[in-house]
Amino acid sequence: MIRTVHASDIGRVRTVNEDSVWTGVTSQGYTLGIIADGMGGHLAGDTASRLALESVREGLDGIASGLSGEELSAVLSDAIMKANDTVYKQAASDERYHNMGTTVVSALLAGQSGYIGHIGDSRAYIIQDGKARQLTEDHTLVNELFKNGQITLEELDTHPRRNVLIRALGTDEDIKVDLIPITLEPGEVLLLCSDGLSNFVSAEHLGKIAGMQEISLKERADRLLQLALLAGGGDNISVAMLEHHEEAAVPESKEWER
Repeated sequence: MIRTVHASDIGRVRTVNEDSVWTGVTSQGYTLGIIADGMGGHLAGDTASRLALESVREGLDGIASGLSGEELSAVLSDAIMKANDTVYKQAASDERYHNMGTTVVSALLAGQSGYIGHIGDSRAYIIQDGKARQLTEDHTLVNELFKNGQITLEELDTHPRRNVLIRALGTDEDIKVDLIPITLEPGEVLLLCSDGLSNFVSAEHLGKIAGMQEISLKERADRLLQLALLAGGGDNISVAMLEHHEEAAVPESKEWER
């Protein structure tokens, strides 16, 4: 079985939480986790992330049961592209939301297997034996500079333009969604997070905390938020965790909300 939990904090610097996060079970029994980290300032970023999350959830609510892996990939991609259309049209129709956009990282599982859909720099990690391995690739300017050999690995975290996205949801009419297959083995955790966590907490600490199976998922999520706050809390912080449990116990998942 898959247990899920999510948590978010405004941080110590921002006046508005522009992150939106949700985990739970769809009406057809699929496990869904999603984080959207909005941009565009007061109202705009908050609106973009909320619209994206609501649109993806709505798009996945009515999908058929028993979909294959390839079908799961297709419906997740379609839901994210429809969310892009929703955010893009809202931005174009109201000058208050001009240039708004959002990242999105989402996982859709049938049982223990499924797909991650991703745009931007919110991340997905697999937690195995207390170690975190990043599954997604940041769609940022500095990551492109690093891949092209123009900056070093050490400069990735300190470059003055490290927060500049080259791909986001809602900023362009046409988008490309990265899709990554995922299978959770017993004891493994899929961790989704906004950069308010990954920029302030090392992968080493993410793995250690998220992999602490002796405490609940909720406590692990809370500890991760506290680590980011202790490191300065310079951004909104959001985390979603999906864990494969072998035993049949009461799930921590929230039910599908309408």
